[in-house]
Amino acid sequence: MTNNKQQITILVVGGAGYIGSHMVKMLLGVDYKVVTLDNLSGGYRDAVIGGEFEYVDLANKTELERVFKKHQFDAVMHFASHIQVGESVIKPAIYYENNVVNTLNLLDVMVEYDVKSFIFSSTAAIFGEPEYTPIDEKHPMNPINPYGRSKLMVEQILADYDNAYNLKSICLRYFNAAGADPDGLLGERHEPETHLIPLILQAASGRRESISIFGRDYDTPDGTCIRDYIHIVDLCSAHLLALEKLIKEKKSHAFNLGNGKGFSVQEVIDVAREVTGKDIQTANEIRREGDPAILLSDATLAREELCWKPQYSELSIIIEHAWQREKRHC
Repeated sequence: MTNNKQQITILVVGGAGYIGSHMVKMLLGVDYKVVTLDNLSGGYRDAVIGGEFEYVDLANKTELERVFKKHQFDAVMHFASHIQVGESVIKPAIYYENNVVNTLNLLDVMVEYDVKSFIFSSTAAIFGEPEYTPIDEKHPMNPINPYGRSKLMVEQILADYDNAYNLKSICLRYFNAAGADPDGLLGERHEPETHLIPLILQAASGRRESISIFGRDYDTPDGTCIRDYIHIVDLCSAHLLALEKLIKEKKSHAFNLGNGKGFSVQEVIDVAREVTGKDIQTANEIRREGDPAILLSDATLAREELCWKPQYSELSIIIEHAWQREKRHC
């Protein structure tokens, strides 16, 4: 493989979505050749700011083969999973079909066309209820919902494909991607929106009346859940470092990614009020089933092995970048 990045071609699957579109922008910024593949079921064509675009569904193996025949890929990055935990409980079939079966289609075509490097956007939901926190890579894996189980299945499949077909992969597990492109070009556009920070900012901008707080009686300093929020740029930089490590070393790994500290729901709301200058209304609701008090990811291994150093760990910066994006679209 050439060391000239402009001649290294990366396929970004799900590159029109929130994380994928930021990843495409970052790859282009460091001179990789990028092809985005997306069926636009949860993404937006205008979020893909460069490179080539292929409108393809992973369920269509014939079209996948056409794309692999057309391009010579050096690696594939996968961001095309369904991600809503609650929906996965109600509609498990679509999660197993898209997250597992469709990913298998992709992996089989990779094997067929001798593409041996795969970056998988996984989730810390594979660990289930935490036995301890922060969660490191040695934590037992016992997912408690179809979403987490579907992701763990793919990780297990990848281990088997490594053994059988020499397809090398790096799986990156994290909880809450947050923030927006500092340049203001990209941001969250989920429909429906389920992530805390954009929901809070929609309340700040007037796009919704209030933000719901699900439980104020947790064993935390202010009674609300504590979660790990990682800036989208930092998340993508970890994926980029993982890609470069995989291309260079050709060894499979798995890394947990996190900010290194957690923030409670109330803290996020309080900081959002400071950043926006808005009086954000809240509504107290009962706890949601399966919500642990604290979820934090230990990223020590990623920091050591990938030399990963998050730039935007302050909550105020994460919210500020997301707020700039929200103001452009409210």
